[in-house]
Amino acid sequence: MTVSSCRIFHYRLPLVAPLPLASGVIHEREGLLMGLESDSGAWGWGDAAPLPGFSREGIDEAAAEAVAWAGRLRRARFEPRGDGPVSWPEWESAAASPSVRFGLETALWSLARRTEDGTAAELACFEGSVPVNGLLAGSREQVLADARRLRDGGCRAVKLKVGSRAVAEEVELTRAVRDVLGDGVGLRLDANRSWSLEQAVAFGRGMGGAGVEYLEEPLHDPARLQELFDATGVPVALDESLLELRPEELEGRREVGAVVLKPTLLGGLARARQWAATASALNIRPVVSSCFESGVGLLALAAFAWDSTGNAVPAGLDTYRWLGADVVEPRLSFRPGAIEWSDAAARAHRIDRSRLTEIRHD
Repeated sequence: MTVSSCRIFHYRLPLVAPLPLASGVIHEREGLLMGLESDSGAWGWGDAAPLPGFSREGIDEAAAEAVAWAGRLRRARFEPRGDGPVSWPEWESAAASPSVRFGLETALWSLARRTEDGTAAELACFEGSVPVNGLLAGSREQVLADARRLRDGGCRAVKLKVGSRAVAEEVELTRAVRDVLGDGVGLRLDANRSWSLEQAVAFGRGMGGAGVEYLEEPLHDPARLQELFDATGVPVALDESLLELRPEELEGRREVGAVVLKPTLLGGLARARQWAATASALNIRPVVSSCFESGVGLLALAAFAWDSTGNAVPAGLDTYRWLGADVVEPRLSFRPGAIEWSDAAARAHRIDRSRLTEIRHD
């Protein structure tokens, strides 16, 4: 497979509501689409969308890097392989920022699949139904209303954002959500490093029999997660902490019940796949998750989740409903609790280039 051209596009997508992040509140999602064309005329697309406050690179740095890569990729030859996107020594040893690596890697992966399958679809192709954990955030009334909607829609798991209220209020809300969901829906909690050890212990003991799958990144000081587990017995999930660790360092971490894999932050699919394989071997749940990417990035993540865990582990891909518009036309439509996709579905959608501004390069 030879890449005949590489084109870089910028996009801005409005959000349906302001999104509070560590760096402040954002009202739109900004990113880059990378389009690769092969000598056979097939296209592959990838999404590089640095997340403000979480990604080390900003959109301007990502754009400059993507343009530099575009020149290196033109006329490059690749060999598809079964366990990843391509085989290319220069790519394997290259230093690339995480979001750009994810964008280019998924573009190459999708191009390789299209070249092998001979499909004309522009979007990620896989055949399956990926379970998705619904995201609960907002006021108490909104959280409980969404919990009912997700339960009735067949969601197998939901994730509740905690840490912004007083501990006693979070305990009461967690118990109320559990009552709404019943025993048939998994409950995951995400505190975004909001608590001291003392606060987290009070929360863990207070919720008692509420029964959660895990508590994600609860502590200001993640070095004390083992103490939290010893005091409460509540398993924790690692998200931001993965940026400070290597996959092999999971061994012996009995407090860890799950790892939240965000390829946009971890640095692409190959690195996320290493984390997933190591976690699975240690009986730690790998949860593929998004960073509010466009539909292009979301479908790549769904394909990765399907390849990694099939329908065994609900993925954190409910962020799509925050987008007020998309670069995919028509807009993707998923039932609550699952992303169902097929080659036929991929053929029915296309990239809406009217929403893209091309970044010209030599």
